[in-house]
Amino acid sequence: MKERKFENVLVVRTDRIGDVVLTLPMIPVLRERFPGSRISMLVRSCTTGLAEGFAGLDNILTYDTSGEQKGFFAILAELRAQRFDLAVVSHPTFRIAVLIFCAGVPVRVGSGYRWYSFLFNRKVFEHRKTAEKHEAEYNISLLQVIGLAAPEVPRIALAIPESSKSAAAAEIRRLGMKPSEKFVVLHPGSGGSARDWSAENFGDLAQELMRDGFRVVVTGSTDEAGLVEKVLTRSGGAALSSAGRMPLKDLAAFIGAAQLFVSNSTGPLHIAAAVGTPVIAFYPPIRECSARRWGPLADVKTIFTADNALCRRCKGGPCQGNDCMDQIKVANVLQAARSLLMSKEGSNSW
Repeated sequence: MKERKFENVLVVRTDRIGDVVLTLPMIPVLRERFPGSRISMLVRSCTTGLAEGFAGLDNILTYDTSGEQKGFFAILAELRAQRFDLAVVSHPTFRIAVLIFCAGVPVRVGSGYRWYSFLFNRKVFEHRKTAEKHEAEYNISLLQVIGLAAPEVPRIALAIPESSKSAAAAEIRRLGMKPSEKFVVLHPGSGGSARDWSAENFGDLAQELMRDGFRVVVTGSTDEAGLVEKVLTRSGGAALSSAGRMPLKDLAAFIGAAQLFVSNSTGPLHIAAAVGTPVIAFYPPIRECSARRWGPLADVKTIFTADNALCRRCKGGPCQGNDCMDQIKVANVLQAARSLLMSKEGSNSW
């Protein structure tokens, strides 16, 4: 297709934290090809902190207000007022497709495999569930139908304002740590997006890391307070909790100050990768949830993936629970952590 110049571009990603982080690489590709264009994102209000200040992004629209979805006609009026000439929908829903269509956006890019795909006039025929590519690659592939191609996924860096760095420093002090003190962040939840390494394993890992001289901080959402408490208890009460205390940008700054981030496959893992902190990540033997599609875009990382062929519960069939994740042994994770912590050499990302 002959390349066309677009002056007012909208990228739509209205789901979760990690999804938004892995959609951000589209922005530099669009900016490079259309340097004079105005580029906006439509996201949920809880993820705006990830997009704010991102290089090449001019404007952010929210799909909801404090978690309550905006009325159809209210958001339609907002979209019409912006007069977009291109909309790229990374995570389609029927409502989003109708909104973009009714807003009169001339070029509408989206999946060709939904029953409502007739509402898109530039269709991409890729089944993401096959996990043949990374999520960020799938997102950038959407741009091919408007003549854009990227040889590789651009590495991204979240913009961390000084106010968030100050908030992270305050949280470090609240936890009783010194600014120069080395610490590791453990994030035991996944918000239901994956199979999880157990709280007991995280707690045992915390004990071992503390024996190595590192402070350990456990993070999670307010809803994950009970899970975090299990990790703290298993650690013998020595690990520290920062669950539910920071908005995303402050959390990003806090993770950027850590020596290592260890978690299941979840949004904060992608935040850690985007601020340059070494990561250890755990993945289940499920194709749709695999590291091939959802792995962290980090320079320094170790990935552990369970094998359902060895699982006593699944025996090579469809995944039935978290049992397979127990194949990932604390001793092996500790060995990987020690290796990555040596590579960190006491620096941080600030």
